[in-house]
Amino acid sequence: MQYLLTNCRIYTGTETLANHAVLVRGQTIAALIPQTRLPPRVRRVDGQGLNVCPGLIDLQVYGGGGSAFGLTPSPGALQHLRSQTLRHGTTSFLPTVPTNTPAVVDEAISAIRQALPVMPGLLGLHLEGPYISPEKRGVHPPEFIEVPTLPGLSDLLRRSKGVLRLLTAAPEVFGPAELAELRATGVVLSAGHSNASYEQGMQAFARGFTVATHLFNAMSPLTSRAPGLVGAIYDDAAVCASIVVDGRHCAYASVRISQRLLGERLFLISDAMAASGQGAYYLQPQEDYFVDAHGKLAGSGLTLLGAVRNCVRQVGLPLAESLRMASLYPARVLGLQHQLGRIAQNYLADLCLFDADFTVQATVLRGKFQWHTSA
Repeated sequence: MQYLLTNCRIYTGTETLANHAVLVRGQTIAALIPQTRLPPRVRRVDGQGLNVCPGLIDLQVYGGGGSAFGLTPSPGALQHLRSQTLRHGTTSFLPTVPTNTPAVVDEAISAIRQALPVMPGLLGLHLEGPYISPEKRGVHPPEFIEVPTLPGLSDLLRRSKGVLRLLTAAPEVFGPAELAELRATGVVLSAGHSNASYEQGMQAFARGFTVATHLFNAMSPLTSRAPGLVGAIYDDAAVCASIVVDGRHCAYASVRISQRLLGERLFLISDAMAASGQGAYYLQPQEDYFVDAHGKLAGSGLTLLGAVRNCVRQVGLPLAESLRMASLYPARVLGLQHQLGRIAQNYLADLCLFDADFTVQATVLRGKFQWHTSA
């Protein structure tokens, strides 16, 4: 199977091309070809003048469309989440489960383990907790927060082997032995829901934490005499940080300042949630965000392309850079930058087609083209 995607403006991840076509062959991109040199006898798909970018990659998404996989995981909820993310331009994603009971975590692990071989774009599990700071727990139930021990950690890693891809944890709660156990697994470690001092944050980044979760939110702030975890993120030369650009989790000016400081190390997440009245979480929608029973911010109603739109229209970033923040940069976090995040030869054929209003009109997932007329 091969076809040419024509009549579109292509944001490749490195440059912006007009008057070019994308040659898709099977599940990969075969070439980018100037319009004047298109091969004959190859089926053409008219891109209708739309913008085309690499498929978006969301490393923190709990639910959407009325179903919260992260709170009540099941194979059906995972399939619903896959459908919701795809119709909004996200081709690769990490379903995220916040601090909960071992039984809920195991249900998520089981559903993802079953789906990994057959669900393109499913990257594994993002586990947010249970090893977090009680002082920075946000809406995470305090009764499920755990202090890491070698037996407990080993058990979690055994149960989640081959599924757990990213772990958000407070680095200050780990001893050297527990941290060594984590590092040996290859799981990406992200500092979040943390009350770490600046010194503890810098030490964590030197010892294996390579990412920070939702910059500014649920972490020790930058102040004049105590730089906190935010200060450590700014000061470290290599750590990456996710950020929620909905205008509620942090001010747009804070996003602009952070992008200026972190550059290619700042990436977008949706932090998308769905309403829930079941289990340990009671979350209700408020316009475009979610709160718990006490009115505490609990997640967004954002799509990843919506975050890109906000970066362009509210933060003032170029579209090409905003798209990289939602594709190439998260791909790097998981070491997938040679497969995902660019429109280039031999990359996976994952694409998002959207209009001037940032509405997704079509996606390509592993070469399969699909229009989304109601997206």
